[in-house]
Amino acid sequence: MDIVVTPLDVADVAATERAYEIESAARTADQPDVPTLSRQRFFAGLRRPWPGSDGRYALGYLDGVAVGYLGVSLPQRENLENAELALAVHPEYRRRGVGRALYNHAVRLVRQEGRKRIIGEVANMSPDAAPTTPGDAFAAAMGAKPALADVRRRLDLSTLDEAELDRLLTEGLARAEGYSIVRWRGATPDEYAEDVAYLDSRLISDAPLGDLTWEAARPDVGRLREMEEAHQERGQYWYNSGARHDATGRLVAWTGIGMNTSCDWHAFQQITLVEPAHRGHRLGTVIKVDNLRHIRAHEPALRVIDTYNAASNDYMISINEALGFRAVAGLNTWQATL
Repeated sequence: MDIVVTPLDVADVAATERAYEIESAARTADQPDVPTLSRQRFFAGLRRPWPGSDGRYALGYLDGVAVGYLGVSLPQRENLENAELALAVHPEYRRRGVGRALYNHAVRLVRQEGRKRIIGEVANMSPDAAPTTPGDAFAAAMGAKPALADVRRRLDLSTLDEAELDRLLTEGLARAEGYSIVRWRGATPDEYAEDVAYLDSRLISDAPLGDLTWEAARPDVGRLREMEEAHQERGQYWYNSGARHDATGRLVAWTGIGMNTSCDWHAFQQITLVEPAHRGHRLGTVIKVDNLRHIRAHEPALRVIDTYNAASNDYMISINEALGFRAVAGLNTWQATL
């Protein structure tokens, strides 16, 4: 077998189409219960990496046929010693050395850029704490170490307990005197932009990271707007709810649920954060219940919502399970030190 790795020119239509086919087939095989990767999301990401990152791409060829795809993301603002890796081999061509060739290409590239760590994710279809999939075995064989275990939980809206949601909301609001609920879809209103940028920057410091080496971003409204534009380009839009502190007018809690224009039946529960000084008022529960009802009022075809939590994040898991989320799958983050 002849294996060749070639840099991917994002202006090469045929090559990028094949890259999409590979990535889409791999995701479908590894996570068959989530929507197919949208073309808009993939190609927009190739054209314009996430703000604050630079992208490098390659295809892996087996006997002249492109069967593997590699994406390397190089943070440009923080985490300058890190590189994020996305590696996919078409399910019909796995276990033939293409993945190893792509990984070796990535290692050379990352070293040339002066980076010290490679970080990548492996999805699985088991909610167990530490499942071993072929992808996990591959990461271990490449010398990576498990850094963080996440569990994916799913909320089936057909089984939603509205009476329980009413109870949770009523109890939460009784503890949340002095706060008001605000909602929006899409871009953050200007009056809350600084507060949302601050809350967003706390995600890395507040959420469990396990053994993952990752720096938190600095609060930056400009970066927030760049991210919102990038989401829009990828066909993604969020429904948001927040808690405003009446005495100061500041937004001190925020949650978002993200959808994609290519799929009306599925969404991801995204960030939920409460400023430390305002915890203990059930604001997390209140805004999550409110936002769930917010999105359901505007997305009648929505059937399921997925969310990821670190397996050790007992607080957020307890809130999600109270809403009805149940564990269905997992995601392991691996870290290799070069």
